[in-house]
Amino acid sequence: MHPRTSWLVAGLLAAFAVQAAVVYKWVDADGVVHYSDQATPGAEKIFTSSSPSAAGTSGQRAAAGSQQAAASTLPATGLAYSEFSITSPVNDQTFFGDDVVAVHLSLAPALKPNQSITWHLNGQQLDNPDTVSFPLPHLDRGTYTLAATITDQRTGDSQSSNTVTFFVRQPSALAPQHK
Repeated sequence: MHPRTSWLVAGLLAAFAVQAAVVYKWVDADGVVHYSDQATPGAEKIFTSSSPSAAGTSGQRAAAGSQQAAASTLPATGLAYSEFSITSPVNDQTFFGDDVVAVHLSLAPALKPNQSITWHLNGQQLDNPDTVSFPLPHLDRGTYTLAATITDQRTGDSQSSNTVTFFVRQPSALAPQHK
């Protein structure tokens, strides 16, 4: 490889490593803090950087944002769950055709009477009742993200689970196996 080409490749890699991301933070009507890469009315814009050497206010904001994000995933005083994660579907799992996506939340100890679970699929709240397992039948082709939030109705404390990304593929109409 030519020496100039090596320097060009190294420069491009360095440029991609330093790029910043924008995250939006807002609090909904129930007092739950949300973070997203999509702008929402009334959301605070937070700049993050993947480079540890980034300096200035955007680096300070990134540190503050990551501290706030870490604090929001820690159990609140009324939400002391030793286990709280989505176990099905698993991250990066692929479903084909008309497979039913079985959703399961591992939760220990059990949900208390004054607490409720809210499920979000691609950021949109699902209409499922306070349940730790349910099916998602007949999803269209695409990439999906799934998360759960437990909210204590008395204190307003909330805790969010891990976010799981999964994929749904449909067979090609041109494939010989397609019916």
